[in-house]
Amino acid sequence: MNLLMLLDMVAEGNPEPILIGDLENGLTGAELRRRALAGAQLIRRSGADTVVYLGGNGPVFPVALFASAFAGVPFLPVNYRLSDDQIREIVARRDQPYLITDNTDRVPARHVIETAAFFAASAAGAALPDPAEPDIDDIAVLLMTSGTTAAPKSAVLRHQHLASYVFGSVEFGSAEPGDATIVSVPPYHIAAVANLLSNLFAGRRIVYLDQFTAHEWLGTVSREQITHAMVVPTMLVRIVRALTESGATGPETLRSLSYGGARIDPNMLVKALELFPHTGFVNAYGLTETASSIAVLGPDDHREAAGSADPAVRARLGSVGRALPTVEIEIHDENGAACPPGVVGDIVVRGPQVAGEYLEAGSVVDGSGWFHTRDIGHLDADGYLFVQGRADDTIIRGGENIAPAEIETVLTEHPGVLECAVAGIADSEWGQRIAAFVVATPGAAEDAEGLKTWVRARLRGSKTPDDVVYLAELPTTPTGKILRRTLVDLLGSPADA
Repeated sequence: MNLLMLLDMVAEGNPEPILIGDLENGLTGAELRRRALAGAQLIRRSGADTVVYLGGNGPVFPVALFASAFAGVPFLPVNYRLSDDQIREIVARRDQPYLITDNTDRVPARHVIETAAFFAASAAGAALPDPAEPDIDDIAVLLMTSGTTAAPKSAVLRHQHLASYVFGSVEFGSAEPGDATIVSVPPYHIAAVANLLSNLFAGRRIVYLDQFTAHEWLGTVSREQITHAMVVPTMLVRIVRALTESGATGPETLRSLSYGGARIDPNMLVKALELFPHTGFVNAYGLTETASSIAVLGPDDHREAAGSADPAVRARLGSVGRALPTVEIEIHDENGAACPPGVVGDIVVRGPQVAGEYLEAGSVVDGSGWFHTRDIGHLDADGYLFVQGRADDTIIRGGENIAPAEIETVLTEHPGVLECAVAGIADSEWGQRIAAFVVATPGAAEDAEGLKTWVRARLRGSKTPDDVVYLAELPTTPTGKILRRTLVDLLGSPADA
C-alpha cells in the first residue's frame, strides 16, 4: 500500500468530478494525477532528495505532495510562520532540497521555485516517463514537531503508515454526489495531510481556506455548499462567537463537523451543538507520529452525552472517544503495566498506522510495539479515552501531581470565564505554583479572588490557583494548541513574582 495506489484508484475510478477547488476551476482526480506527474519531472531533473513546501493552503499543496511521491522523495511542508532563521535551519538539514515557496527571497536554496510557477509548470509540463513505485517502507512525508521544549525533530511518516490510516478508516468512493469539505488547517499539520488523503479517497471535493476567520469560514461553507469540515477548537470557539453575535445558526448544508488537536471546553461544545442542530459532531484524537486520528467520538456519542442525565455518560463530552478498529490504546503506569479503567497514566498506542519515528532519533516504539504519546489520561469502563494533557504540562506542587485540565474544566464552568489555561510557575517554596490565565466573558468584571474561591469550593485547596492573570486572548499555535511556555514567561522568575 502506498499513496500512489490511492491516487491511481481516485484518478481511474472517479476521474471526472472536481475534487480540488471550486467547481468552475478545480481539478479532477485525473488532472491532479497528470499535474503531479509533470511536477515530478521538475523535481527529478533537479536531483533533489526532499521537496520542501513553504506555502499556504491551495491546490498546489496536493500537486506538490503527489509529485514528490512520483519523484520518489519525501515531502516536507514547513510552517511559513517561522522566522527566516528557523526555516533556514530546517532547510539546511536536507542535502539537496527542492524548495516550493510563496516567497523565493526568504530562504536561499539551489533549487527554488515559486508556488504559482510550480503550479503553472504542472499544467504545461511533460509527465515524468518513469514514475517511482514507492515501497511501503519509503518515506512519504516528513513533518516538523513543534519544538516547544527542544529543537524541532522531523517526524517520519512512511507510505505504509499513511495508507494504513486511509484504507483502515475510509471507504473508497463513499462520498455522496455534491459532497464537499473545507480545509482550513495549515499544510504543515498532520490534519491537512490526512484530510487531503481521506477526502480524495472518499471522492469528496476539497475547498481550501488559506486564512481562517470565522466570518470567512461561515461564508465559504454557505457559498460552496460545504457538507463536511474539520476545525481546531480555537476555530470552533470563534465560529460559535460569530454565530452567537449574529443570532444565526450554522449552515444547514454542513452534515459533519470534526474537531481536534487541543482540548475544548465542554460548555462551549454544548453551545456549538445547539448552534449546529443539523450537524453531526466528531472529536478526533491523533498525533503526527500516528498518521492522524487514533480515537474518535462520533455524532451519536455527542448527542447521547449532551442529552443524558447520567453523569458518566454526560462526561463523555469531555472524552476523545474510542480507539479506531485498527488501533489499540492502553493506559500504562510508570512500570509499563496496563492501568484499570479510571486510573490515570501514560497513553500508549500501537497499530499499522503508528510510525513513532524521527529522522534525528530513529524509532521510539518500544519492544512490544507501543508508542508512548507523552499524553496522560484514562479510559473509562466502556473504553472512552479521556486526555488530561501532556505529561510535560503536569504541575508538581509540594510533591503533588496536578493536571492543568482538571482546574481548567472547573474554571470554564464559571460564567465570567470565556477561555482559560493553567500552567505551573517555578516557586522556591512549593517547587511550582499554579497560575490561571483567563480570558473574561464579554461584559464580565475581572475577579481574581472570586475565581480562586470558585475553584477552592469544587477542588481541594492545593489545586486552587495561586495566581490569576487576565488576558485579552490566549497565545496559541495556528493549530490551536495553547503556548504554555509563553504563558509561563509572562510571570517571569520566582523572584520577579
